[in-house]
Amino acid sequence: MAETLGKHIGRYFMESERLSKQKLVGAIKKDFPSWSDNTINMYLSKLKKEGVINAPSRGIYEMDRSIPFQPNISNNLKRLFNKVKREFPYIAFCIWDTLWLNDFMRHQPFKHYVVIEVEKDASESVFTFLTESNKNVFFNPSEEIFDRYIHNQDEVLIVKNMVSESPLMEKDKINIPALEKLLVDMLIDTTLFSAQQNEREFIMRSVMQKYTLNQLKMRRYAVRRNREEEIEILINISLAK
Repeated sequence: MAETLGKHIGRYFMESERLSKQKLVGAIKKDFPSWSDNTINMYLSKLKKEGVINAPSRGIYEMDRSIPFQPNISNNLKRLFNKVKREFPYIAFCIWDTLWLNDFMRHQPFKHYVVIEVEKDASESVFTFLTESNKNVFFNPSEEIFDRYIHNQDEVLIVKNMVSESPLMEKDKINIPALEKLLVDMLIDTTLFSAQQNEREFIMRSVMQKYTLNQLKMRRYAVRRNREEEIEILINISLAK
């Protein structure tokens, strides 16, 4: 029974990162009306011992976010990031590899792409700069460009416009997208994430089993990208299985 509650607990924190015990218990009773207060308290205590939730102060609960997303940043990614940073020290951008999603998939894609997302006003300048020393660099490629050229290349570098206020994080002094951003983008850029489309539910479920997602952050970004309903449906489906 506690395991059942554990699958649902993240959904209660979608509106707020912290909840009073009264609000949390009320939300749980809507899903499990037959549970008594003593039963709920017992399960909450178990989830707290397991590190799923924290009680930072009396009567307040929050999701435990102690396991951060820590992808392997290859030397190639570090080299590219630092190269762009030296040339454009004041722009906002991030770098990542589609390979990072492989850990959450059943079927491993044959190809992966390095992606640099750059604030819109500077993205074309960065693209031009990178074409001077790199082969197979593409700028905001369409589905047709993917089909004609990208799918046939082994090493591809993609430069894209970055959505303003994208959730980012820093690892090894390299700016990378937060996992919450990648999961939302997966629902939108179906060409770039074509290998993941048939495994979206499995990916979301795998992520939620391994990491504690900041669902409030993910929801806010989904709102910016007009995918709030889709991401909530995906979360609920993943929790139900």
